[in-house]
Amino acid sequence: MRDRQLVADLVSDIALPKMFKVKQIFPRPRIDPEEIPGIIRQLLSQEKFADKVQPGMRIAITAGSRGIANVALTTKCIADFVKYRGALPFIVPAMGSHGGATAEGQKAVLESYGITEEAMGCPILSSMEVKKIGVNEEGMDVFIDKYAAEADGIILGCRIKPHTAFRGPYESGIMKMMAIGLGKQHGAEVCHEAGFKNMAKYVPMFGKAIIKNAPILFAVPTIENAFDETCKIVAVSAEEIAEKEPPLLQEAFANMPRILVDECDVLVVDQIGKNFSGDGMDPNITGTFCTPYATGGIKAQRVCVLDLSPETHGNGIGLGYSSATTKRVFEKLDLASMYPNAITCTVLGGVRIPIIMESDREAIQVCVRTCNEIDKKHARIVRIPNSLHIEHIMLSEAYYEEAKKNPDLVIESEPEYLPFGPDGNLW
Repeated sequence: MRDRQLVADLVSDIALPKMFKVKQIFPRPRIDPEEIPGIIRQLLSQEKFADKVQPGMRIAITAGSRGIANVALTTKCIADFVKYRGALPFIVPAMGSHGGATAEGQKAVLESYGITEEAMGCPILSSMEVKKIGVNEEGMDVFIDKYAAEADGIILGCRIKPHTAFRGPYESGIMKMMAIGLGKQHGAEVCHEAGFKNMAKYVPMFGKAIIKNAPILFAVPTIENAFDETCKIVAVSAEEIAEKEPPLLQEAFANMPRILVDECDVLVVDQIGKNFSGDGMDPNITGTFCTPYATGGIKAQRVCVLDLSPETHGNGIGLGYSSATTKRVFEKLDLASMYPNAITCTVLGGVRIPIIMESDREAIQVCVRTCNEIDKKHARIVRIPNSLHIEHIMLSEAYYEEAKKNPDLVIESEPEYLPFGPDGNLW
């Protein structure tokens, strides 16, 4: 108790500024979920796609571990089309080492998104077993999910989005779904072993080898807007993936949200979790990149994490890129769910434990206290609920005049002190 009080005393004189609410204005192209079945049916009814699905064929449909908008609906629409063509669909989890790197864990991830056998109307065949299908251009063995490898055809369901650790023509999308998703634990380890420095090389190299040696029919990728809503669905034949994915990635970049101030002293993130980003908090928003091979997001001298989302079930990956957190977060951490992903991708920074403070107030205070060369009486603080939903955020009073002049920021409240309870936690 005495030691804790000593730490608290070191930050107790740090006065936190008043904060005000703002609404960030982003473009919002959007597809109504009710329109999705018709869009997918129309896309796949084109001769170049429909002719690839013949009666009696066993067709594997991939589904990943990311929280993709309308993922259960889009997956079911693909399965329905396969059945309409007289073929036999089944779903395979394509998520590398995620789900605890077990068949049961990966099936459970899909079920948490509503992708169940009952809802999809077809089997889910989950296994960590892989099968060699060939070699890539450097002579490295290429493996993919056993069930997918033995199917008559594979349809890739996925989302195209900027990656959180590297930059290249192919990031999170079709190529990665093949190279790492379908590659299971083995594919994830092989691609990550060379580090993120080489990921922009290995993802398409393995992806192209899979297109050449596995029965890939086509892909049905989606793009999301700044509000985590489906804004585009396309169909891409196997032979067109290499050419068409890079422009789609640029569309995904253009639709991403961002914090509409470029820099701050302290970024406060109310919650992190795997349901918001594979990295707990998306560094494309928060600037908390795990490697030097990707850049973007807000430039913050300190990052403060206040809590974990219930949906992340103690997986606090990404916490290591914060400067301070709360005792509440520390007590929720499930290290067994955090470590496998970090070990597989060979980047351990995200599972480190930052400085732990007793309360929300102390965690924010220690971040302000340890900033260098700032005006601590008028600290520039940005507070976001999480990295996925940033339409409504809070800014400290130092931003008030700047916000009034920004046509993309709508001020929603006057500056007020944050409402801390007697325990120092935010109400």
